[in-house]
Amino acid sequence: MSQNSEDISAIREYLKSLGLTKYEALVYIALLRVDGPSAATEIHEISGVPRASVYPVLDRLAQKNLVNISNTTPKQFRATPPDEGITSLMKGIEKDAELSKEALNKIYQKKTETGRGNQELIWSISGMENILNKLSDLTSDIESDLRALCNWQFFGPYIADTLEEKKIKAVIITNSPDNSVFQTYEGMEILIPEHPPEPIGKGDISGVFIIDSKRVLVIMGTTDLTPTALYSESPGFVRFFNSYWEFIQTHLGVHHRQE
Repeated sequence: MSQNSEDISAIREYLKSLGLTKYEALVYIALLRVDGPSAATEIHEISGVPRASVYPVLDRLAQKNLVNISNTTPKQFRATPPDEGITSLMKGIEKDAELSKEALNKIYQKKTETGRGNQELIWSISGMENILNKLSDLTSDIESDLRALCNWQFFGPYIADTLEEKKIKAVIITNSPDNSVFQTYEGMEILIPEHPPEPIGKGDISGVFIIDSKRVLVIMGTTDLTPTALYSESPGFVRFFNSYWEFIQTHLGVHHRQE
């Protein structure tokens, strides 16, 4: 049963999204529609691809494992079955994507090491899901330590497990409500101020997170309002919150949690 032009056009667009040219897609579809191997002249007639373009297109399709070529004279061509052919295309795309990612990461890392990068910028993040995704990325990428000033009910469910898995040194200044269940590990130090400041008092999802002493995420909001956050690697921004941290430890009567 033949397929109408709309079907062929749609399939052609799908194949183009996988990296085939218009002519390559038309030739591959034509080969799938005929029984047995076909000569280039027949492929030209069925596909509508210009005669002069058929052989170069067939060679490219063979390189992509979509066409098999006989050793006879004249040459005969047969399409690779779609399951095998499309799988081969996808593997090629995935391999190219991995190689591209590696090459681009080298460029990005070199820029980060030698230039300003985005260190002077302060990024704004809105919405709980986006903030949690950023916090998860940061905690997964910690190299040495984390200092956090936050409500334990917010911190515990989202961050503690990641830190424990990585055995990251963490110092947490937090509150101590009666119903709080502290899940700590060796390397996590819990400090409780006698008079909690705003980020660990009323603000259920507010907090300050200092990562490796060079990155800061500040979350502002409550459960009643859409939270926002600021993230930066700016030395001035980081220096300010490092000082704020020292102030909290020194002046708010911080003490260690009693086991």
